[in-house]
Amino acid sequence: MSYFTEENSAEIVNARMSADTDPRLRQVMTSLVKHLHAFARDVNLTQDEWDYAIGFLTRTGQMCSDERQEFILLSDVLGFSMLVDAINNRRPAGATENTVFGPFHVADAPIRAMGENITLDGKGESCLFEGHVLDLDGKPIEGACIDVWADNADGYYDVQQPDFQPKWNNRGRFFTGADGGYSFRGIKPVSYPIPDDGPVGQMLGHLGRHPYRPAHIHYLITAPGYQKLVTHTFVGEDEYLESDAVFGVKKSLIAPYERNEGGDTVWRSRFDFVLAPV
Repeated sequence: MSYFTEENSAEIVNARMSADTDPRLRQVMTSLVKHLHAFARDVNLTQDEWDYAIGFLTRTGQMCSDERQEFILLSDVLGFSMLVDAINNRRPAGATENTVFGPFHVADAPIRAMGENITLDGKGESCLFEGHVLDLDGKPIEGACIDVWADNADGYYDVQQPDFQPKWNNRGRFFTGADGGYSFRGIKPVSYPIPDDGPVGQMLGHLGRHPYRPAHIHYLITAPGYQKLVTHTFVGEDEYLESDAVFGVKKSLIAPYERNEGGDTVWRSRFDFVLAPV
C-alpha cells in the first residue's frame, strides 16, 4: 500500500478516481492535480501563504452577484480567459480574430436601421462606424447580425448605471443587406478601468498593475453557415494598448479612426469583418 508523501502526492490523489470516471473529466483533473501539486513544490508554498490564498478565493466568491462576476474578472486579469478563447477559436488565415466576450453584453438589444445612432445620452465625440462583413474569399455576407455594445463617454456601460443612463445606451443590432455592408453612429470609445474595488483589484495593486482597458467597441457577429465572431475593435492611439488589464488586444483588431471632414460626425472608423465557415 502506498501512502501520501511530498514526492508522490499527485499520484496518490489521482489514483483515488474511480475506474468509471468520465474520460474527459479524468484527463482534466489528473492534469490539474499534477500541476497544482507541482506549483506548491516549485514555490515551496508556506501554510500562511496557502491560508491567505484560501481567504482570497473566499472573498472573490463573496464579491460575486447577479451584476458582477469576480471570478471571471480574476480569470481575465490572469490572462486565462484570453488563453481559453484562443484555444477555442483558432481561425484560418484572413479571418477576423476573436477576443474576450466581457461581462457587459445584454441579449436581445434593439434591432436598428443602418446608419442609426446607438448613443442615447448625448455624450462623447460622435463617430461613424462602417464597413462590410465578408467571407474568406472577400464576398459579402447577407443577413449577418452585428450585435454591438460599448461604454459611454464616462467609461461606463448602461448596465453599470441603470439609474443614470438610458436603457440600451450604446447598444444595438444591425443586419447586413446584399452588399454585406453595415453603418451606424455612436461615439469614439474611451478607455476605462475594470472594477477594482474587490479582491482582484487589490491583487492588481500588489502586483503594480493598473486596471485599465484600452478604448474599444464590442462586436458579436453571427451568420448562418459561419463561425460566431466575438471581438472588439480598438482605438489605435490609446495609451493602454500594450498593457490591457485583460490582455484582449490583438494587432489586427486596431481600427483606424480619422476625422470625418464634411460629415455629420466628428470621427469615422471603417473596419471589415471576415467570417470563417463552420
